[in-house]
Amino acid sequence: MFRTALRNVLAHKARLLMTVLAVTLGVAFVAGTLVLTSTVSAAYQNSSNKGFDHVDVAVQSDGAHARPGTVSKLTPELVGRMAKVPGVQSVTGVVSGFTAVAGKNGDLVGKGWTTQGANYAVNSGDRDARYPLKDGRAPTGPGEVVLDAETAERAGYRVGDTVRLSVDGPVRTPRLVGIFTTDSGEVAAGGTLALFDTRTAQQLFGRPGEFSEIDVKAAPGTSQTELAAALDKVLPEDLRSITGQELADSQALRAESSVTSLRTTLLVFAGVALFVGIFLIANTFTMLVAQRTRELALLRAVGATRRQVTRSVLIEAFLVGLVASVAGLTAGIGIGAALRPLTSSFGKGSHAWPDGPLAVTPATVITSLALGIGITMLAAWLPGRRAAKIPPVAAMGSVHAVATPRSLVVRNALGALITAAGAVTVLGATGMKPDEGQMVMALGGAILMTGVLVLTPLLSRPFIAATAPVLRSFGVCGKLARENALRNPRRTAATASALTIGLTLITSLTVVAVSGQRSIDQRATAALSADYVVRMATYDPLSGTVEKRLAKVDGVSAVSPLREAPVRIAGQETFVTGVNAATVHRLVRPDFTEGSLARFGGRGIIVSTETAQMRGWHTGTTVPVTYPDGKQGRLTVSGIYQGNDLLSGVITDIRTLDPHLQTASAWKILVKTEGGPSDTARRGIAKALGDNPAVLVQSRQDVSDSIARGMTMMLNVLYGLLAMAVIVAVLGVINTLAMSVVERAPEIGMLRAIGLDRHGARRMVRLESLAISLFGGVLGIGLGIFFGWAGSRLLASDMPGFELVLPWGRLALFLALAGLVGVLAAFWPARRAARLDPLSAIKAE
Repeated sequence: MFRTALRNVLAHKARLLMTVLAVTLGVAFVAGTLVLTSTVSAAYQNSSNKGFDHVDVAVQSDGAHARPGTVSKLTPELVGRMAKVPGVQSVTGVVSGFTAVAGKNGDLVGKGWTTQGANYAVNSGDRDARYPLKDGRAPTGPGEVVLDAETAERAGYRVGDTVRLSVDGPVRTPRLVGIFTTDSGEVAAGGTLALFDTRTAQQLFGRPGEFSEIDVKAAPGTSQTELAAALDKVLPEDLRSITGQELADSQALRAESSVTSLRTTLLVFAGVALFVGIFLIANTFTMLVAQRTRELALLRAVGATRRQVTRSVLIEAFLVGLVASVAGLTAGIGIGAALRPLTSSFGKGSHAWPDGPLAVTPATVITSLALGIGITMLAAWLPGRRAAKIPPVAAMGSVHAVATPRSLVVRNALGALITAAGAVTVLGATGMKPDEGQMVMALGGAILMTGVLVLTPLLSRPFIAATAPVLRSFGVCGKLARENALRNPRRTAATASALTIGLTLITSLTVVAVSGQRSIDQRATAALSADYVVRMATYDPLSGTVEKRLAKVDGVSAVSPLREAPVRIAGQETFVTGVNAATVHRLVRPDFTEGSLARFGGRGIIVSTETAQMRGWHTGTTVPVTYPDGKQGRLTVSGIYQGNDLLSGVITDIRTLDPHLQTASAWKILVKTEGGPSDTARRGIAKALGDNPAVLVQSRQDVSDSIARGMTMMLNVLYGLLAMAVIVAVLGVINTLAMSVVERAPEIGMLRAIGLDRHGARRMVRLESLAISLFGGVLGIGLGIFFGWAGSRLLASDMPGFELVLPWGRLALFLALAGLVGVLAAFWPARRAARLDPLSAIKAE
């Protein structure tokens, strides 16, 4: 049976080509993803280990477990105490924070990645061993800075140049006095690192006389864990020690988070492509088995058992899967190798990945081969089982095995039950909270999709029948195309199913994304009366000086910060938002369910409905509060409003909050101008901040446009990833039509003999392909709309005002693309049908 299977594979290699190609594409997708992400992960780990060569133990504040006002500070005095601990070789105080660097062209360097600043600590001599100077000297005052070599090269700076940078809003222009090298994983990942002298760094990062971390180097013979244990004995309870290896692992994990999400996303879509490929494989083997019915019957007649017949089909599938998997693995390794330098070259300007050798792990090889072979054999199992059930005598007397009415009835009944169960599960999930209903809806969607695919042969008949008026306009060719599509509903269904899955995913994602964009846009701007929102491009906080500068700009009539601070209210830790009570009524318009802004300010606060319901608060409720500096007070609820993307939780007056804060920073600043939004007003605001590229000045329209751009970019990425599934679906249509032409060669020859010309034969195949593709498109779009509606209902419970939006233009485009797929997929099969010699085709078996 093995020799028989091998002979069959070699004899039908041309017909199996599309199957091999589909599996190869899916496996290459998986292997390329695993090779690329494994390579980058190993490079991140190596880079992080090098970056912490000079740190054996780091001491950090564990403020998350301390009450407001009780956090211990990392002071020079503590550094001195730690230096006396046995096993310590050196102690370095570190202070760091966000620092954006602009290049000579004015653009932000390292946008979207870690852009950090820190202190250049001089313990002995005039050098910091952590950052070897490549050129120049160490910084010594507030007007000096040193940059890492990668940043200096990307920005075009040399020693002696004036650098434009920003820590908390306003532009600063220190002189570049040195360039250093570093193995920091964050810099290798495309970030930037600017170093100042210790005193300047402490002032810039809001820690005068303090450090954000203390790094300790162990003496020879002392391990990291031993040193950490010794330091814990002299540290306050709210300070914690972390070994250098733990820091390296943590940094590698943070840097790799983007790679992990990329890996997961790519593998999900690779799985979709492979799942779609199952229908192509199953259809191919079903048709091959049907075309070899007499051969299989002869094997049964000479003694082959049902199990042996099934096994022979599975052996064929194994050989096909093995060849396709090896080809896909090879292609995937090549893709991973090609993407490494490509991503690095892209990263020179913004987001490089660290360099490292190509990593092809055993897990990558095993996973790729197992997936390709396993999916191919799984898809071929059912056709093989069907072939084995055909009685030898019946098979010898019939070339084609037709599904019995009973089998179709059983299939339709089973499909209806599965579809109903899936629909009920999806509908039930729409009434749940998003966190609870996501998995339930995903499970229900998978069940519903399975049920619909089982029912597809039944659903294909009314749709193909409905196309009769259109196909009839093409004369005899249209009538023949319709009859061919109706002849074998299972084959039609299997051909259309691959396209159905792809369009279901594309449509549902589009509906949810467009609906979400409309809702987020409304939530982000509905409560906003301000003309401009000022924030850092990296979402880091703005300093208090920004508010003062903006208030002095000509034409600005009102300014209010949105700043957050941790407090304890009624015994629970929470964050409050501070706003200027004197101007906030001109900048925002909350939708109040109780109270108003009339009594807001001083000790009066307003809270969102969600917070009020959770805490049991109402207008007039007085609650105790403990501020960040440890001082206590009481606040009274003066209003309850509907939360949105701009305002949420507890909101208080900055005159009440600011006296208890060490630094008064703001995540956003709202600005109202006298004449409304204008180019002049925008330029005035930007000029007041030194035309800082790290600061965004956004009008309400800008906020809406940024949301739309984000959603469009997300959808484009998803469309690109789903393109692989659509390509596999196209291969499935081509394969089915091509094999159908071979199977119907005598029929086509007879039609040619009685007068059907080559053009008519081509048109017949094209119309059949078009009808099948449009059926898959309509079914996929319909399912996608249902899933999009269900997803929107699920999100609406957490997003008041969320409404379903159907993008009819895009849906029409999807349907047109489905038709285009049918036309393009029919090109080769139609050409093959037209070139058949009538006499030879009539004699073909």
